[in-house]
Amino acid sequence: MVSPVRMGKLSIGALGILALALGTLQSVVEPALPLLQRELGVSPAEGALVGNTLLITGAVLTPVVGKLGDRYGGKRMLVWLMAVVSAGGLLAGLAPNLPVLLLGQVLQGAMVGALPLSFILVRKHLTTGESQAAVGLVVALFTGGGMVGTAIAGPIADALSWNWMFALPTVAIAATTPAVLRLLPHDPPIRSDDGIDWPGVILLSGTLLALMLGLVTVTNGDLSPLASGAIAVLVAVLASGWVAVERRAESPMVDLRMLARPAMRNAFALTFIITTSFGMVVFLLPQLFAADGFGFAADTTDIGLFLLPGAVVGALSDSVGGVAARRFGPRAVVIVGAVVTSVTMIGLASLHTQAWQLVLAKVLTAFAAGLGTTALLAGTVTAVAAEDTGIATSLLVVTRVVGVALGAQIGGAILAAGGDPTTEPAFVAGFAIAGLVAALSLLIVRITKKGMQA
Repeated sequence: MVSPVRMGKLSIGALGILALALGTLQSVVEPALPLLQRELGVSPAEGALVGNTLLITGAVLTPVVGKLGDRYGGKRMLVWLMAVVSAGGLLAGLAPNLPVLLLGQVLQGAMVGALPLSFILVRKHLTTGESQAAVGLVVALFTGGGMVGTAIAGPIADALSWNWMFALPTVAIAATTPAVLRLLPHDPPIRSDDGIDWPGVILLSGTLLALMLGLVTVTNGDLSPLASGAIAVLVAVLASGWVAVERRAESPMVDLRMLARPAMRNAFALTFIITTSFGMVVFLLPQLFAADGFGFAADTTDIGLFLLPGAVVGALSDSVGGVAARRFGPRAVVIVGAVVTSVTMIGLASLHTQAWQLVLAKVLTAFAAGLGTTALLAGTVTAVAAEDTGIATSLLVVTRVVGVALGAQIGGAILAAGGDPTTEPAFVAGFAIAGLVAALSLLIVRITKKGMQA
C-alpha cells in the first residue's frame, strides 16, 4: 500500500547524509586497526575486539529497535538512536585508553539499527516496486560513508590523533539529525491493543549478547574447552527459551512462521556465510598491508588509500544489489558473488607479493559481498508483510553483523596462532579458509534451490 505522503528529494537527501556520516564513523576503525594496536598495546586478536564491540551492540539492539520502529514509527526511533550514537562517538573521541574506547564503541553500535529503521520509512513512503531499489540506495549510502571513513582515517590520525577519527564524524551525525527530524515525512505509529513482548525482547537480546561475547572470547583462545562449552550451552538454553516464549505469546516479538518460510531461512543462511568470509577479508588485508618483511609496512594513511577502491566498489555493488535481485533473482546474484569471492581468495593465498594484488582482491570481494547480501536483503523487504519489515530486516542485518564479527575474530585467531610476529603462512591459511567458506554458499544455493526461486 502506498502512503499518502511520499518521501521527497529533501527527505531522501537528509536520510542519505545521515547514512554517509554513520558509515564514516563505523569504517574509520578498519584502516586504523594496526595503529590502534600499537597505540593501545594490544594483540591482533584483541584489536579485532575494537571493531567487534560495535557489532556486538548492534546485534543486540537492532532487532529490538526494528520491532519498536514497526510499532512506534521508524522516524521517532531513528532520532533517539542518533542521540545514543552521538554520545558514543563523543566518548570514543575523548577516550584515553582501551576500556573507554570500547565503551564508546558499545554506544556507537546503536548505529546498526539505523538500517532497518530506514527500511521501514522507505516501505511506508514508497511503492513496493520502488522499495527494492530504495533499499539498495540506502545501503549504498551507508557503504559510501565507508569510503569517506577509509580515506580520512589515516590523514586525521596523522595530523591530529586517532581520537579525532571518531570525533569528526560524530559532529556530522549530531548536525544532521535535526534535519532528519524536520524533513522526513510524518511516520505515525501502528495502532495496536497488544503490548510489547518484553520477555521475548529480553531473551533474544540475551541470546545475541551471549553469542557475540562467546564468539569474541572463544576465538581469542582465552577460554578453556569447558568454559567454551558452557557458553555454547548458555546460548542454546537462551535461544530455546526465546522460541518457547514466542510460540506462546499472543503478540510475539517475532512471528516464527515468518522465519520458517524457505525464502527467509535461505536468506539468513546465505547472508551468514557470505559475511563470515568477507569479515575475514576485512580483517586480514589491513594486517598484511601493515606487516613488515613479507608485507608492505604501510601506515594508516597508505592502508586507507589501498582499501579505498574496495570501499568505492562496495558502495556501487550495494546500490545495484536491489535492482539485480529484482531483475535476475537473489539466487543468480549469490552464485556470482560466491564464485568471485572463492576464486579471488584462493588466488590471493598464492599471489600476494604486490600491493595491487591485495587491492584487487578487496575490490572483487567487496563487490561480491555487497551485491549478494543486498540482493538478499531487498528480497526480504518485499517477502514479508509491511508491518513486519522492521523486525525481518533487523534480523537479517544482525545476521550480517554476526557473520562479519565471526570472520574478523577467526582472522585474528589465525594470525595469533601463527606466532608473534605473525608469519606469512598464517595469512596464506587465512585467505584460503576465507575462499572455502565463501564456496559453501554454492552448496547452500544448490540444496535450497526451490526456496531460492520462491
